[in-house]
Amino acid sequence: MNEELEYAEMLEIPVETVHVSHRERRRREEDLGEQVVEEVNERMEAQEDPTFAESTPITGGEGGNGRRDRLFRRILIGEFAAVCGLCAVIFLTNIFMTDSAINTFVRGLFTGNTTAADTRVYSDFALSPLVNSTVDTEIAVSNTGVLSFTAECSVYSPCDGEIASVGGNAETGYSVEIRHSDSFYTVMSGLDVVYGAAGDEVRSNIPVGFTDGEGEVRVMFYSDGSLINACTVEGGALSWS
Repeated sequence: MNEELEYAEMLEIPVETVHVSHRERRRREEDLGEQVVEEVNERMEAQEDPTFAESTPITGGEGGNGRRDRLFRRILIGEFAAVCGLCAVIFLTNIFMTDSAINTFVRGLFTGNTTAADTRVYSDFALSPLVNSTVDTEIAVSNTGVLSFTAECSVYSPCDGEIASVGGNAETGYSVEIRHSDSFYTVMSGLDVVYGAAGDEVRSNIPVGFTDGEGEVRVMFYSDGSLINACTVEGGALSWS
């Protein structure tokens, strides 16, 4: 205010004619401030104003990754429940059903794929002819139970089985051991040819070897390593006595 009075005096204007308008300017400024505040408040309170739309929080984990995580958790829970159920079944069957299929399977996993013991004895097997019925030869039986014949023909195993070993040579003749069970096996010697090798399966209706008729073929039956003397021959057919 002093500055305005000084300015009026400098211009030689009477002080009485000077009007100070500070109050009006202050009122205008106050009115303008109130108006701005009211407009801001109205905009903040207006829900339908598109310039002040409510923001939506971003949730990146609730999309595809969230669904995959939930699916993965469900799979893990299902697998865990299945394992628990299987363990419960094995536990119960071990107690109440020791010979069940699942127990046998589990024991096989820990003991390996072992072959079941073949406890059949020689008398459990039916004997088949050693040579074809068209071959004209006589099969002899010694006092110790050894069978022998001489003829040019194919030679057959007396029972089904598996070749355990092949020995000998072309000069002295080949021998073959055929195992029929854990305790019963047959040994044939004097063969010129052996059809097969150790581990091969043998059938009684398929030739196991060949002889040219120049040497004697001998057939011996063993039970637990002992020679069996309990075989008879009638018309080329073998049977246990």
